[in-house]
Amino acid sequence: MPNIATGRFEVRLPTLPVEGEPENGPMGRRSLVKRFMGDLEAGGSGQMLMAMGQVPGSAGYVAVERVTGNLHGKDGSFVLIHRGIMNRGEQELLITVVPDSGTDALTGITGTFRIRIENGVHYYDFEYELPEV
Repeated sequence: MPNIATGRFEVRLPTLPVEGEPENGPMGRRSLVKRFMGDLEAGGSGQMLMAMGQVPGSAGYVAVERVTGNLHGKDGSFVLIHRGIMNRGEQELLITVVPDSGTDALTGITGTFRIRIENGVHYYDFEYELPEV
């Protein structure tokens, strides 16, 4: 039976250079710096690559992010992989735990991470499973 963790998070996305890409070109790279609050008390760090389409509202990104902290009383870390597509304003986002990336009390974690933004505040719903010990 899956567990559900909910809460909010803050995110910073400092710009990083993209090798071979002109400044303000269609490709971009960002550092991910997050602080999760709620059922997941943790920090997140990683990198994001993105590309803008030629039509307004079309873009895509991929990211890899390590999350380290406490999830429902269990300490450890895990890695999330992001895949986001925006097709002329229609958004599709998939964020999942990388298999076998969990450490310590989060070893064996699997799951799907959902993000929603309401009035400028970022929220998460994390549906996950841990093996029985």
